[in-house]
Amino acid sequence: MTTLTSEQGFAPRASWFARAEGWLDDKGKGAWIAAMVLGFVFFWPVGLAFLMYMIWSKRMFSGKSCATRSRSFSMPTRSTGNAAFDAYKADTLRRLEEEQTNFEAFLTRLREAKDKAEFDQFMDERAKRSEGPTEA
Repeated sequence: MTTLTSEQGFAPRASWFARAEGWLDDKGKGAWIAAMVLGFVFFWPVGLAFLMYMIWSKRMFSGKSCATRSRSFSMPTRSTGNAAFDAYKADTLRRLEEEQTNFEAFLTRLREAKDKAEFDQFMDERAKRSEGPTEA
């Protein structure tokens, strides 16, 4: 038995879940949120399942809008005809991209420092508990 590929006009065989997930992804984050709300309205465990899946798969916090926004700075822009303004605009966009990269690196370092501090605190508390009196 042969299966037709998407180049031939037919989608490859996939589970109903994968097809539904693809359809919701094509519609965007709003479709995911609408499905979650409808799930809560009709049967709350379904809405809760949607919410958990959206958080687990990182669909809640990353979407096409975020990706489009971050790519908009690196896309080539058309010329206005004013060379001085175009140079200023290119320099400003380059500086903003650099600041965004530096800020993201700062946030990463901040998260790592917080994680290290929490881990060090845990290890200190654990060491204090193990050094406690062991009289029987």
